[in-house]
Amino acid sequence: MTTPFRGLPGVDRVLSDKRVQRLVDGYSHDAVLSLVRAELGDARSAIGEGKPPPGLDEVVVAVEARAASGWRSWPTPVINATGVILHTNLGRSPLSASAMDAVGLAATGYSDLELDLSSGKRGSRQPYIGGLLRELTGAEAALVVNNNASAVLLGLAAVAGGKEVIVSRGEAVEIGGGFRIPDVLRQGGAELVEVGTTNRTYVGDYEAAISERTGALLSVHASNFRQTGFTHTPRLTELVDLGEAKNIPVLHDLGSGCLLDTAAFGLAHEPMPQESVAAGISLAFFSGDKLLGGPQAGLIIGISDLVGAVARHPLARAVRIDKLSLAALGATLLHYVKGEAESEVPIWRMVTEPAESIEARAGRWRKALGQRTSVAKGLSTIGGGSLPGEVLETTLVSLDPSGVAGGAAALAGRLRRGAPPVVGRIEEERVLLDPRTVLAQEEDALLRVVGQALADTD
Repeated sequence: MTTPFRGLPGVDRVLSDKRVQRLVDGYSHDAVLSLVRAELGDARSAIGEGKPPPGLDEVVVAVEARAASGWRSWPTPVINATGVILHTNLGRSPLSASAMDAVGLAATGYSDLELDLSSGKRGSRQPYIGGLLRELTGAEAALVVNNNASAVLLGLAAVAGGKEVIVSRGEAVEIGGGFRIPDVLRQGGAELVEVGTTNRTYVGDYEAAISERTGALLSVHASNFRQTGFTHTPRLTELVDLGEAKNIPVLHDLGSGCLLDTAAFGLAHEPMPQESVAAGISLAFFSGDKLLGGPQAGLIIGISDLVGAVARHPLARAVRIDKLSLAALGATLLHYVKGEAESEVPIWRMVTEPAESIEARAGRWRKALGQRTSVAKGLSTIGGGSLPGEVLETTLVSLDPSGVAGGAAALAGRLRRGAPPVVGRIEEERVLLDPRTVLAQEEDALLRVVGQALADTD
């Protein structure tokens, strides 16, 4: 009796196809064999559900598609035309040219990562970055780990493990990815003590909650949301004075950690690490890939004794930063030391680009793309859990999706499938592109991809 499974090509027949042989030449026989077997396995399951057996060509095309999807270089570079400067889904801060050069040098050879060249003995990966951070913030000591969540977790474990940590009820927050301050406290071995109310907390609330089990006072900057109206939060100096009077360390989770005064660029003031140090904070924690404009990292600054205790904690090894991120971070911090961050760090070039310059770029794009495009005034945002509600004036290029089946969503999909992918945003059934977040060297590629997407009418 003939069964539908007999119509399915065998493994050897698929492997002998010239297209599959090209995959073998590019990868390996065993890897491609696994791919072919997986595809044929799925085909058998489909046949068992009553679907007709695929022919050789269909199987080969499917195998090629599996290889293209599963073995492509990743992450895929994309052009961010959304107008969100620190776009978490797109990797947050792009690196400066110097930072990328530093990563390349660190990646392609050996380095003195943990070697003291003067003595020839084993060294530490922390002193160089620590020196830059001390210079930039005025802190006594500094330590770098793999991200800010790790920094906060490690700091709490080292300073307040097994003790109580007092936090304002309005600051027991959740940020992206389900990162919740109460959960971090528990994982760090500390016990949360909430004081005050959601909208109003006073230094007296902290003082009233202090007991012999208090290990730290924690202040958390609400970097990804804003409370307005009938609110009150103690000044950092008030908490520091209380901590000094009670001999209790005061910890400050800054979130973004901005080394430049954002108010100078027409934005709300973002708390700065150097301000925390000047206020007398015991330890402060902030990110490397947000308003600092560098790689993912968690930066810890503060008084020497506590930073030393954090560095010696067993968890420090588990959250250690890698050499490539250290190289990028060092190069990024040097921009601030040289006073050139506004011109060299990409996110600060985006923040500070004049509205007239963006308007001129948008006009060039519209002229190059021709019909079905227009320009309109709009707003860019900071993003990345930084400066919530703050916007920058911009000029948008608007794409008319008429003639594309599926409208704006379908046109945006075409852009994302471009080479390279272009990511815009959709408002009122039009696709909008914001020049602010598009790097100068990306413009030609963007215009080519957008032009092709608009030309391919249904």
